[in-house]
Amino acid sequence: MSDNHTHLHLDNITSQTTKRLALSLGLTAAFVIVEIVAGIFGNSLALLTDAAHNFTDVIALGLSWYAIKLATQPAHAGKTFGYHRAGILVALINSTTLILIAMGIFYEAYHRFLSPPEVNSAILIIVGTLAFLINAGTAWLVKSGSEHDLNLRSTFLHLMGDVLSTIGAVIAGFIIAFTNWNWLDPLVSVMIGAFILWNAWGILRQATNILLENAPESFDINSMVSDLLKVEGVRDVHDLHVWSINENLRALSAHIITDDVLVSAGLPIQRDLNEILAHKYNIRHATLQLECECIGQNILYCDIHEVTHTHGIA
Repeated sequence: MSDNHTHLHLDNITSQTTKRLALSLGLTAAFVIVEIVAGIFGNSLALLTDAAHNFTDVIALGLSWYAIKLATQPAHAGKTFGYHRAGILVALINSTTLILIAMGIFYEAYHRFLSPPEVNSAILIIVGTLAFLINAGTAWLVKSGSEHDLNLRSTFLHLMGDVLSTIGAVIAGFIIAFTNWNWLDPLVSVMIGAFILWNAWGILRQATNILLENAPESFDINSMVSDLLKVEGVRDVHDLHVWSINENLRALSAHIITDDVLVSAGLPIQRDLNEILAHKYNIRHATLQLECECIGQNILYCDIHEVTHTHGIA
């Protein structure tokens, strides 16, 4: 597959994704207004909670759309890796927003448990059913590609949280209609908040790991080093760093110890190393420094310390 064909294919996928996000954004924004009005007139915390979550979905969809558009911009002198981490920043913002909303839900639900207000179950059922249809539709639009993109997955989890919460609101509405158990409304809100908090924590943890340039999750570095040492001509590996630019783009830098050979003789070694890294470990951006055996201790993970040069000190 040629580079031009690959770029055209990626551009087509990006265009389709941004269109789906824009459609989801419009549907969700319109429904937020409907749900706020219904929640006020129905005196339902569950509906207002869902409206608040839907509003964060509007923000999440807008940020995801912008991050995807931004990631298509080419690298330049100021951004040598391009804008691939824009989506990670969006995921971090989305997850942090979700955690704050969950805390607000718990606070309001606590007060409603102490004094449960009367809930209009009919409005709760009707609007909850409509919310389920809207949220399920927008979640389906965003799902494609979310398995391998933290930005899209954070938005998808926003929407799936709404899908489950609206199911809970509808069930609570039916039970309240027959039992007048108004305390079920804040109970459903607490369950929604717990679900939001659980998913937000997972996204926040992944985004933080990437921004801290930790090794990719579930990545076996020892196995990788063992495979690299099996390449003919490789004597040792040190000063190894493995990190993620985003969830799908991995990078590596390492010093490779070889015999004292000509530069041309090192090219097959480098080619074999890159092939292992690309096909077995999905690392397609590797910087390998070949060097001959030297005096001194080679440390696999080299610490990087800040160095301050003071006048008069060598």
